[in-house]
Amino acid sequence: MKVFVTGSGGQLGQDLMLLLQGQDYEVLGCDRQEMDITDLDQCQEIIGAFAPDAVIHCAAHTAVDAAETDVDAAYLINATGSRNVALAAEKAGSKLVYISTDYVFDGMGVQPYHEYDNTDPKSIYGKSKRAGEILVQSLSSKFFIVRTSWVYGKYGNNFVKTMLKLGQEKPLLQVVDDQKGSPTYTVDLARFLLELIQTVKYGVYHASNSESCTWYEFTQAIFAEAEDILGLKFTAKLEPCSTEQFPRPAPRPRNSVMEHLAIRTNGFQDIRPWREGLRDFLLEMK
Repeated sequence: MKVFVTGSGGQLGQDLMLLLQGQDYEVLGCDRQEMDITDLDQCQEIIGAFAPDAVIHCAAHTAVDAAETDVDAAYLINATGSRNVALAAEKAGSKLVYISTDYVFDGMGVQPYHEYDNTDPKSIYGKSKRAGEILVQSLSSKFFIVRTSWVYGKYGNNFVKTMLKLGQEKPLLQVVDDQKGSPTYTVDLARFLLELIQTVKYGVYHASNSESCTWYEFTQAIFAEAEDILGLKFTAKLEPCSTEQFPRPAPRPRNSVMEHLAIRTNGFQDIRPWREGLRDFLLEMK
């Protein structure tokens, strides 16, 4: 099976490439240096020449706060860029996986969001990713839209690495305790994506590690597991705080927890609990 990966130098992209290369896939990964997703002709030329069975579209504008002021850049990459990749994949006869986000919801609900709940993004990042979803649904006849949340992994910057660093440097660390979600380990997400592309079970999926926590509870777990696995000593006193105490340019969803309805109803194995993923990530860091 031939698989093409956009954003192959990113956090998810790198783990995906390693996993694909380690198995029996013929894989081509392109980062922005190799393929500009905002250039339709280039997308059609490069994807067309490789003629993949599946395209996994990881490339995205993910700077949530920066998107609030640079609206055009967010839409150029997340909407127009995704349209270009969708058109190129469709022309090549490829399946398409579009990586989306929990930010397509308003985050005000009390129940976990399932795949068919109404979307209502509040941030430019969320709106631009939702625009990408709509374009993919309109232009691709063989698509998987995979919404994920709170992603971290070995490559790139993320919340887990930041907390490991700050926990050893700061005397006091205040972490938001009124935003709830499901942390997602890139390796677990990548494994699910590989399972997905081998099927024709097209549609919208919510894919995160299972179970949920607040950012504060996540940090508590990071410290506890890192002390145990890495033998780290944390000097920071950890305190819960509210969203209001940390105003940010882009609104954050209070409830990012997503129901894995499509995973279950399509007969896939659910993704393991987030704390198990965290432990494996720290063992990998070791």
